Amino acid sequence: MTSDTSVTAGPDAQPAIAVIGEALVDIVAGVAHPGGSPMNVAVGLARLGEPTVLHTVIGADEHGDLIRAHLVAAGVALGPDSVGDSRTWSARATLDDAGSATYDFDLDGRIPVPALHGLRLVHTGSIGALRDGEATAVRAAYVAADSDTMLSFDPNIRAAVMGEGARERTFALAASCHVVKLSDEDAEWLRPDTPLEDVLAEFAAAGVRFVVITRGADGCIALVDGVVHHRAARATTVADTIGAGDAFMSGLLFGLLRDGTDRALVTGAPITSNAVIGALDSALASAAVTVSRTGANPPTAAELTAALAAES
Repeated sequence: MTSDTSVTAGPDAQPAIAVIGEALVDIVAGVAHPGGSPMNVAVGLARLGEPTVLHTVIGADEHGDLIRAHLVAAGVALGPDSVGDSRTWSARATLDDAGSATYDFDLDGRIPVPALHGLRLVHTGSIGALRDGEATAVRAAYVAADSDTMLSFDPNIRAAVMGEGARERTFALAASCHVVKLSDEDAEWLRPDTPLEDVLAEFAAAGVRFVVITRGADGCIALVDGVVHHRAARATTVADTIGAGDAFMSGLLFGLLRDGTDRALVTGAPITSNAVIGALDSALASAAVTVSRTGANPPTAAELTAALAAES
């Protein structure tokens, strides 16, 4: 089964999407690249035509300048109080022979968390959602968000910098969300030696209507309203995997917005299998484009259209 391969840019309007979380520089082989899971998702959505504001913290330094230029080029607005006196966060990446990255983080300062009103979608994830200093404020904002706002979350676990209690904070925040995306590595860390279907079921039991686990080259598995969906990964040549999960996330959210499935998620209306498959295919195509080139570099609307058409 294939989905509609057309990609339509979002309206020319004030951002109706907010992302909360870290913007940092990934330092790979001594070269700094704009990164950070939430920022990558914001950039991915904006490149696909969805006006987005990022609530983060960056410094008035060289790395902060690099991030600001990257956000401007993508069309992402910076939220109030996002530029502070602290150093811009950084993550020094080491790649293995398969192109997979591990990170050494330098984090300074706290991410401001706004009230969430008048928005169609809010996304958060990783350090900016689960570190002890930010987690309580993010969860409170999600609980108090407007009832017609779709709430999304990607744990993107970084255990070394999230501190004690990250598992509990993950499930507590997920309970307020309509959409949760994990990697298989996240699932293993959260629930060691547990079948992925059981991890999906635990999130669903907490109230998450659309929960998906990515499996790298093996595609993804999702649980939506009690139905399990398996989708294969797109064939591609991998340059590196930096930003792959974030591109999957932005592609998934875009697919939900594009087809109006986000409205069904917040109202409780039924969601068809075609709608689920359409969103998952957009996510997988977005990730495939990203891994085919170096760094966290998600697709434009035209690139996503081409990637979807190539597999239809």
